[in-house]
Amino acid sequence: MAFAAFSSSTAPAPAESVRKTSRVALLLLLPGILYLVLFFLTPLISLLITSFKTPAEFGDIGEFSYAFRWQNYTDVISTYWPHIMRSFGYALAATFFALIISYPLAYFIGVKARRWPLLQSLMLVLVIAPFFISFLLRTLAWKQLFSDESFLVTSLKAVSILAPDAHITGTAFSVIFGLTYNFIPFMTLPLYTTLERLDVRYLEAGSDLYASPFHVFRKVTVPLSMPGIVAGTLLTFIPAAGDYINASREFLGGTSTQMIGNVIEANFLVLQNFPAGAALSIILMSVILVMVGFYVKKSGTEELL
Repeated sequence: MAFAAFSSSTAPAPAESVRKTSRVALLLLLPGILYLVLFFLTPLISLLITSFKTPAEFGDIGEFSYAFRWQNYTDVISTYWPHIMRSFGYALAATFFALIISYPLAYFIGVKARRWPLLQSLMLVLVIAPFFISFLLRTLAWKQLFSDESFLVTSLKAVSILAPDAHITGTAFSVIFGLTYNFIPFMTLPLYTTLERLDVRYLEAGSDLYASPFHVFRKVTVPLSMPGIVAGTLLTFIPAAGDYINASREFLGGTSTQMIGNVIEANFLVLQNFPAGAALSIILMSVILVMVGFYVKKSGTEELL
């Protein structure tokens, strides 16, 4: 009895233990919360406020006053709707082509190459290798390869695949190609991490049940790799929709291929129309959030959000 009384008097109360754990967890989370507030929430609020500003009555170019001018949104939509539609069209096309290219590559590395660890490691290094080279340098390299004076273009014209006055740079093809090429690693790596954990016994069971390879792929492999497909498409589509490097005239794009990222850059850095640039940025983020939420819900992978 005395021992029980002593134990009960010295043991901490459950409620007090929970409070101590909560305080420790809050202290551990505090640096991350402060970082998000300082570098994400504060700029987002500033961007939202800027999107409603109005030009100063007696100010110079680039001077604006605080207001609630919601017409900024209607103005940029009516002016730049072709750029908005083009951006999402290019991003969807690049995401589709990246998936078509990356899935067989990730499947080979994650499933077929398991028996050869050295080959698996080598191919993973080759997938990651582009990250060691600047994004700008890689895009500039393709600009040189697609230029009118390059060996590739002159050869295609010599065999009449391209018309004598045809160009590759400055076209939708070159922009979508650049987006696809630059974001293939973002598609391949999530697919690989999912397929690498795939239990091949499921595939063998499908074959034992007399299913064709295509049906095994469609009914077993694809559903089990859906988290990787969703993660890869999101990691590709979101940055591709806001990209402004590939579509710029200095790289692979031209006047007719400008995307919403190019318009935002021009409004902020050249035209100094900060409310228009901020409104376009808010529109871009909002449309992406809606599309991503709808896509994840339809794919049945809400846990990724």
